[in-house]
Amino acid sequence: QILPTTKTDLFLPFIILALWGAILANLTCLQQTDLKSLIAYSSISHMGLVVAAIIIQTPWGLSGAMALMIAHGFTSSALFCLANTTYERTHTRVLILTRGFHNILPMATTWWLVTNLMNIAIPPSMNFTGELLIMSALFNWCPTTIIMLGMSMLITASYSLHMFLSTQMGPTLLNNQTEPTHSREHLLMTLHLAPLLMISLKPELVI
Repeated sequence: QILPTTKTDLFLPFIILALWGAILANLTCLQQTDLKSLIAYSSISHMGLVVAAIIIQTPWGLSGAMALMIAHGFTSSALFCLANTTYERTHTRVLILTRGFHNILPMATTWWLVTNLMNIAIPPSMNFTGELLIMSALFNWCPTTIIMLGMSMLITASYSLHMFLSTQMGPTLLNNQTEPTHSREHLLMTLHLAPLLMISLKPELVI
């Protein structure tokens, strides 16, 4: 029990506020031209779901909140590492100036793809487990919340696709020589995604 024992209907305005905040944060992500700002606002949107799940105080809601917090911790950190990898080579965080990396750094593009898929919460990732538990808990508590949850997840998929296409696809705008990815960068991404994959395959380790 996290919050004081009281009638959970009293928390409905706060749940609506949390879900509305998640939707607004997602819409803000779509407007970003700065790569790191986009990733930061992505974390805010995911925490809106976590807050809503914690407030209803059901076992599924709390398990989903724990799963999503842990999974997004790995995913968000991995995205920031990839953003830094891009910044070290382009010296800019503007999305339109970082495109075309799929031709220059194909392995980095693979990392971007996998991490963005985790951010979208595809099965069987831990992100998917967390969001599914939260969605089920909120739907059982108040079926109309599925509308806001659906909007939030749709926009999440949109900005994740936008982020991937903006940084990896299209013609490159770089004129200077780009150095290849280093083994330390691949090791760093492996240390992010390997634990995430492990807890995705065995969720009872954390929930």
